[in-house]
Formats: sequence, structure tokens, C-alpha cells
Amino acid sequence: MTQADNTRSTNKGKMIQSPVMERVQAILQKEMVREFLAEFISTFVMMVFGLGAVAHMVLRENTLGSYFAVNVGFGFGVTIGVHVAGKVSGAHMNAAVTFTNCALGYLSWKKFPVYVLGQFLGSFLAAAAIYFLFYTAIMEFTNGNLTVTGPIATANIFATYLPDHMTLWRGFLDEVFLTGMLQLGIFAITDKRNNSALQGTEGVVIGILVLIIGVSLGMNSGYAINPSRDLPPRFFTFIAGWGTQVFRPLPLACRAKHWWWVPVVAPTLGAYLGGIIYSVFIGWTIPREPQIMENPTEYEDHQLPKTMPHHTTTPSLASVPVPTSNKSSIRPVPPSNDSIRIQQF
Repeated sequence: MTQADNTRSTNKGKMIQSPVMERVQAILQKEMVREFLAEFISTFVMMVFGLGAVAHMVLRENTLGSYFAVNVGFGFGVTIGVHVAGKVSGAHMNAAVTFTNCALGYLSWKKFPVYVLGQFLGSFLAAAAIYFLFYTAIMEFTNGNLTVTGPIATANIFATYLPDHMTLWRGFLDEVFLTGMLQLGIFAITDKRNNSALQGTEGVVIGILVLIIGVSLGMNSGYAINPSRDLPPRFFTFIAGWGTQVFRPLPLACRAKHWWWVPVVAPTLGAYLGGIIYSVFIGWTIPREPQIMENPTEYEDHQLPKTMPHHTTTPSLASVPVPTSNKSSIRPVPPSNDSIRIQQF
């Protein structure tokens, strides 16, 4: 085959593929699609690392894993997730964070279902991936008996369950407080008007924030602090063999038998309260710096009338030349509502 034939064959292949590729590219370039995929992939990454760490702790009874390792897995899973999708969607990976951004006006409400759907789907598939990766270990540990409570319980690999010393409402308040601390910390880390993290390090700092919350405050409720982290994996365990116990664990005398809804509602409330506290007591109190105009002469001319009567002999202020050296290049900027721009979680 000659070089000309090769060229024609290559061009023909490109012509056949180009309409399909152009259509796919056009779909992927839509803002909603890009943000959906970013939340989906970043949440999947975070959950795979986090749930994998929990599986090591549970299935090898702290011999190959530990509670500290679980915190490291989730913390740096968040870090990698931020690097995966931070510039596309902000990498929320958390429905409570997304709700807070919408409620405080930093994100359009029409994007809320797109973000949450991506997060839930990524979390669900991450739970499925961990289940299949650790399937033989789970079967060996449980002898094929998938339970929620007891010495061979494995449902806690995927979702959170209260320990015996906690009540439902104590767990609710615990989740509200922990998620409020999380959201307050995220706003502080990403607020460029405050002492924010250095550009490019936000993911690491937010991951450390999650790690610290788990190490210092996670014992009571398992620190779900994220509806997207808890509800989709819980639903996966429901259909994968653990049954209805994941929503009402036995024995029925358990004081927290209806716990499943708390990691959905409490983190959402906590994140909203944490966001308001930071915005009111920190964000609104930061003095605004004056804005420096790049071309003050152009700005001054823009404020003057463009047409003036030429026949009049009375001088006007607009016609009097103003020396450039006397013009101030600093003009105050009125306060605006978007005092904080949250980009990463």
C-alpha cells in the first residue's frame, strides 16, 4: 500500500469518526455534564479509599488496619478528589456542602440535583467496587452470614451505625456539630480574603481537616458528616444481601434503630449552620481592600459626558483638562453579597 493510500485511509477513518466524536465532545463540554461527571468521579475516588480503609480494619480485626488508618483513608481520599475535580465543579463530594453553597447563594439551585446525583452515583458505585474487591474476605469473615450487628457485622464497612453508648438524638447533635466544624473549616480554608490555604494546597489542607475531625471527634457517631457518604452505600448493602436491617438494625430494642435518616438530615443542618456562623462572624467582618484600577484615565473619561456643545463659551467641568498625576487610581468598592467563594471540598 502506497503512502497516498495510507493517507486516504487515515482521512477516511477520521471522517467516519469525527461526527460521533464531535457529538460526544459537544455533550461533554456542557457545563452541567462536566460538573456531574466531576462530582461523580471525585466522590467515587474519595469513597473507594475511605471504604477500603474501613474494610481492612473490620475484616482483619485491627491487624491490617486501624481507626487511624480509616481517618487517613477518608482524609486523603478527599484530597485526591479535590485534585480530580476541583477546577471543574469545586469537588464538593458532599451533599451537605452543596446544599450550603446553594442556600448561601454561592451556587445556583438548578445545579443542586446535578451535583447530588453525581455524588450519590459515585458513592454507590464505590461501595459496589469495595464489595466485589473484598468479596472473598467478607465471605470468609462472616461465613456467608451478612449481618448489621454482632461480632461478625460487616454492614459498618459501608455505612455508619451508632455504638451502644449513644442515643439517636445525641448522635443527631453529634453529626450537626461535626459537620458544622467541617463547613466552617472549608470556608476558612478557601476564603481568599482571609488567611486561606496557598493556591494548590487546598486539597491537602481540607483532607487534613477531615482527618482531624475523625481522630478527635469521630468516635460517637462514626462521623458520617456527609449524606453522599452514608446513604448510597447503605442502599447498596440493602440490595446486596444485608437486607432491611441496614435501615432498622436488630435487635428492635436498640435505641438507635432508626439511625439511617440522621446522616442525611443532621449533616445538612450542621453544614448550613457552620456556613452561616463563618459568614456572619468572620466573613462579614473582614475589611474590604480598595480596588486598584488598571487605567484610571480611561475610567475618568468613561464617567464624563461623551458629547459636549462646542458653540458655548462657558467652560464646563467636563471640558477642563485634568492632569493625570492628580487622578486617584484607587477607588473604593461597595460591599457585595458574595463575600466568600467556596470552591473546594
